[in-house]
Amino acid sequence: MWRHSVRSVLGKAQVFHGVRSAARSVNAVRSRLSGSCCGVSGKTWIRPGGFDTGLKTFNSLTKQKEPLILAREGVATWYSCGPTVYDHAHLGHACSYVRFDILQRILTKMFGITVIHAMVITDIDDKIIKRSWEVRYRELNVRPTIKAHTDVTLFIYKHVFVIVFEVIPPAVYLRVTDNVHHIVAFIERIIQNGHAYATKEGDVFFDIRSIGDRYGKFGGAADSQGEPWSTNKRDARDFALWKPSKPQEPYWESPWGRGRPGWHIECSTIASCITGHSVFGSQLDIHSGGIDLAFPHHENEVAQSEAYHQCGQWANYFLHSGHLHLKGSAEKMSKSLKNYITIKDFLQSYSANEFRMFCLLAKYRSAVDYSDSSMSQARTSLGTISTFIHDAQAYLKGQLQCLPVQEAFLWERLAETKSSVVKALAEDFDTPRAVGALMNMVYHGNCQLQPVSESDGAARSPAVFAAMISYIRDVLDVFGIDLLHSKPAQEAGGASHGGNLEGVVEQLTRFRSEVRAFALARQDAPTSGSTSKPGLFKERIPLLKACDTLRDGLAPFGVLIKDRGATSTWEITQGKPSERGQSVQNKDQETSS
Repeated sequence: MWRHSVRSVLGKAQVFHGVRSAARSVNAVRSRLSGSCCGVSGKTWIRPGGFDTGLKTFNSLTKQKEPLILAREGVATWYSCGPTVYDHAHLGHACSYVRFDILQRILTKMFGITVIHAMVITDIDDKIIKRSWEVRYRELNVRPTIKAHTDVTLFIYKHVFVIVFEVIPPAVYLRVTDNVHHIVAFIERIIQNGHAYATKEGDVFFDIRSIGDRYGKFGGAADSQGEPWSTNKRDARDFALWKPSKPQEPYWESPWGRGRPGWHIECSTIASCITGHSVFGSQLDIHSGGIDLAFPHHENEVAQSEAYHQCGQWANYFLHSGHLHLKGSAEKMSKSLKNYITIKDFLQSYSANEFRMFCLLAKYRSAVDYSDSSMSQARTSLGTISTFIHDAQAYLKGQLQCLPVQEAFLWERLAETKSSVVKALAEDFDTPRAVGALMNMVYHGNCQLQPVSESDGAARSPAVFAAMISYIRDVLDVFGIDLLHSKPAQEAGGASHGGNLEGVVEQLTRFRSEVRAFALARQDAPTSGSTSKPGLFKERIPLLKACDTLRDGLAPFGVLIKDRGATSTWEITQGKPSERGQSVQNKDQETSS
């Protein structure tokens, strides 16, 4: 249910037709390619044979953009390193997961590519063992088992990312502890192929020298001192596939004694097989993770997998996301450095939609600084889009009177935006450029929505604004952003979770509008001998001031009322109260006091 077929993507609404048509033209190139290489001997990237999507993506294996070519038409196999569930997630984790969720949504919803995504859950390692010993259930004053600890932590991870941040879950989560017997068999095959060795202490190490100059595809190998815990390695760079368990540590039986898997081997095994059956086998289209995993983790994954499968190239593309930094810090957000922000603290100030926009405003593989100013930029961008949609809807309903609209100009901007968005996303998922194109269209739309107090009866142009609204919503849906929470209650029909509040606001605004209309009524031209002047009734001006006071007083609570001549519209927004209040002073706000 999480995956959309090409047919369903191409069956979207007609207003999204321009995007689909452009996407189909990008996807139309089909090729059978092989033998094209990049790099040096031993570390050569083999350009895969298969179906050219027409997209380009930065491949960490070649350190440059490459055409994205898939083994199967319309299908991408994707493996990602999931969480090590020793403690709660923080905003740095959210940044990586949301960024890759955006990329997968783009492939699926924009370009009609079904993504088959598998993710490993590391539920046994040194950090988890240590943490489970430190934690006590306060109510019972007992330590949880490692499984109980990881079960709770994994449940929280899934809730945070799937429910709160709306990250589409993978097709399958695979826990390391459920697959240890497969890991043992995987290691045995690597030993049989001559690329690993066991020690008398019960360790099994990968033999780096056995693969010659193939090691070091991601760099860093020359400076690597290897893992420090054993002096029985043939080479300092050799890394553990299996480790003997220490006293009181969990263990599994193996041909080399009681122990547990090394860190890197779990990903190679799980990406290759589930319960003995092939998942991705000897060929994987895309592997993703944070840039810090490139070396040694992904380097060692590649070495293990190619040694097991005896293949020249296991994963064709490695996509790495940049780190999230606190502004002014050179280090990534990390629990060990105590420079992180918890998800709970973040959500006290900002929404998941705002964080997703924050991610969209930077390229996925770039490091990004987190600060109030960068989050304010994301909030402002969403607010600008939401305000345009609200104003355009008011125009469609006849609630907003404007000067004559340059309709042909707006249709041109819409077509131009569709083309620009597709081109940007096809070029290494360039979301900042795509969002920029969308914001440019919104700017031109806002320029046409200049309110006037009275209509001169000129022809109106509702169709182009309806098309723009529909297109914006479709693109935001591709990115995983849902603005329905700020949708006017008139459209929500009071049926949403906040229906009672919206009904109250609707009735209050309607009553206020009637009061304003009465207060805005003007005196007739004076008759001969009369001392009164034409204009507002002086005794009704306090009513206008009271209406303005009510409008300004509701703004800090997220209820924004906009007066447009004699009529008014409203919307319920999210955000900090202080920032809600600032939004009252809109350039198109017509106050009467």
